[in-house]
Amino acid sequence: MSEHVAIVIPAHNEAVGLDRLLPSLRQHMPNARIVVVDDGSTDDTADVVIRHGVELISHPYNKGNGASVKAGARATESEIIVFMDADGQHDPADVPVLVRRLDTGYDMVVGARSWKSQASIYRGLANWVYNQLASWVVGHPIADLTSGFRAARRRQFHRFLHMLPNGFSYPATSTMAFFRAGYSVAFEPIEARRRQSATSHIRPVRDGLRFLLIIFRIGTLYSPLKIFIPVSLGFFLLGVGYYGYTFAAQERFTNMSALLLITSVMVFLVGLVSEQITNLLYRDQETP
Repeated sequence: MSEHVAIVIPAHNEAVGLDRLLPSLRQHMPNARIVVVDDGSTDDTADVVIRHGVELISHPYNKGNGASVKAGARATESEIIVFMDADGQHDPADVPVLVRRLDTGYDMVVGARSWKSQASIYRGLANWVYNQLASWVVGHPIADLTSGFRAARRRQFHRFLHMLPNGFSYPATSTMAFFRAGYSVAFEPIEARRRQSATSHIRPVRDGLRFLLIIFRIGTLYSPLKIFIPVSLGFFLLGVGYYGYTFAAQERFTNMSALLLITSVMVFLVGLVSEQITNLLYRDQETP
């Protein structure tokens, strides 16, 4: 099973986690190609990778988790690519589980963490909000939008490389892009372990706000009308409501009512144009 599998591991200052992860990973996937992308680490990450005889790609400076994922994906020709973190949260024993699920007819299988696997209550609540927003946008239940542990078919994943950001939101972008393109996505329950590295590279407030903006950006890429129609409807109701108030109080139609109604129409038209652009974007992905 593992002969046609490549495992890509982005790593930034993850020497401790990799020293424990790589031997276990080799035990569970003895014939898989393992690629570690050292994203400008300042610790012994590169030395640990070399010592374990694993393929190493080195960035001269820190480019971001997504950039490392893209570099690893470009470097392999294997039919299936598994992405996992280097900090020891993901159990190597789950890799064959994801691959077997992929072989049942799916194009991507995401390792979905349980509630008790969340790093904190804050992170758990934030991920729940992200999952609900994404589920509404794609019209399909999404169990874990932000999980970095996933297996995907290389040919399909490569079609969206240009859409993936260089930061931490590549899991969300790739998941929603697969749904938008009509590919089959499954969520496999897993238990994530505690980090084995010293610190997390994610800053909750800064990255949380940034990720929320990314959700809406992805929403406009996936199904723009689901974003623009509620906004347009909101302006329309405000315009009608304000007109009703001014007509009752002053018996006239004000400039503010006109502005709100015109804004409603403009937002709706922008949504229509965005929908057409999105259709063209994803149609291009069908070209081999």
